[in-house]
Amino acid sequence: MSHPVAQPLTAYQRKLFVFLGVATFFEGFDQMALAQILPTLRDEMHLGEWETGLLVAFVNLGTVVAYLLVRQADVWGRRAVLSLTIAGYTLFSFASGLVSSPWLFGALQFVARIFLIGEWAVSVIYAAEEFPASRRGMVIGVISAWSALGAVVCAGVVPLLVRSPFGWRTVYFVGTVPLVLLAFARRSLRETDRFAALAPEERVASSLTRILHTPYRARVLQLALIWGLTYVCTQTAVTFFKQHAVEDLGMPDTRVGLLISVAAVVSMPLVFAVGRLLDVTGRRRGSVVIFVLTAAGALGSYTLEGEALLFGPVVLAIFGASAVLPALNAFTTELFPTELRSDAFAWSNNLLGRLGYVVAPIAVGLAAEEIGWGLAVASTAIGPILALVLILKWLPETRGRELEDTSAMR
Repeated sequence: MSHPVAQPLTAYQRKLFVFLGVATFFEGFDQMALAQILPTLRDEMHLGEWETGLLVAFVNLGTVVAYLLVRQADVWGRRAVLSLTIAGYTLFSFASGLVSSPWLFGALQFVARIFLIGEWAVSVIYAAEEFPASRRGMVIGVISAWSALGAVVCAGVVPLLVRSPFGWRTVYFVGTVPLVLLAFARRSLRETDRFAALAPEERVASSLTRILHTPYRARVLQLALIWGLTYVCTQTAVTFFKQHAVEDLGMPDTRVGLLISVAAVVSMPLVFAVGRLLDVTGRRRGSVVIFVLTAAGALGSYTLEGEALLFGPVVLAIFGASAVLPALNAFTTELFPTELRSDAFAWSNNLLGRLGYVVAPIAVGLAAEEIGWGLAVASTAIGPILALVLILKWLPETRGRELEDTSAMR
């Protein structure tokens, strides 16, 4: 297949491109925040390994419940849901820094994750619907890279923020920043043309199981399994690395923070290149590169010792946690029609795919009590490999084709 000719972006598309990137910045920031403050939080609130895994799993359960919010973008519209999620995340992120109970903290972060992941999902749908087919992979990739940039910034500033008078709570006070985004969204953000073109009867609220009674049921279940296998690895590899390095390897907290920060910075050019990779080589070939490197990074990060040996794998693990997203986001948005796109994303990612995201920390926390964090997390590296096998078996190539064409592919 010849490379599709890249179409220039309009002034509105360029503005939207930046806005969506900045919005997804906070998904990466929040993900890294929990991983960075976890040792401090555990010490202050006297949590054991099992309790730590349970807390992380409970917070992550909010990403599953986000299903109920994401699917409403097929009814209320993309713009309304995106504005709501930014406001909700701002409120509950700030409130998370005001509590002293681990379970109240978990409850507030649970709700914050609902809004946060809702914002991320609708941003991806915006990217798929509002940009040219020839640039869709690049746009989705760069928007996801903004999430990685949020993780980099978080890794760099958390060691400084936890030394402030408010300690780890300061990290969540910065969640008020999205208020600026909300104000911008209300003024400048338009509804997507594809959603606006839907007939009124195509926008009505429907049964939660509607999509399971359509020809797209098999595709939803396929993508859900691929998402779940991927999350089993990427979620635990990022979340528990600092815990593993401090407890199992005896590395100083400050050195681990520095290692993560530098590795995250080094990974950024790779992450920003992922979208272009998907547009040039295609979604399937690009996935081979991404998923193999992700598994290698997770395995090396939890089996090697010493900063010199750990650095490369940690770079790949951080890269992988961000890089798998553009590939799977592209497939998940491109393989469904406009009237079902949000519902399909909600089912594939939030309701079913995120079960791996939720269950893995519990399983790893339990295993870590017996065998340590290293072996417990290293075993999850099989997830991306299995996911890749299923991508190559089930999913068609969608590069450079309009959504109306890709949604009809089987």
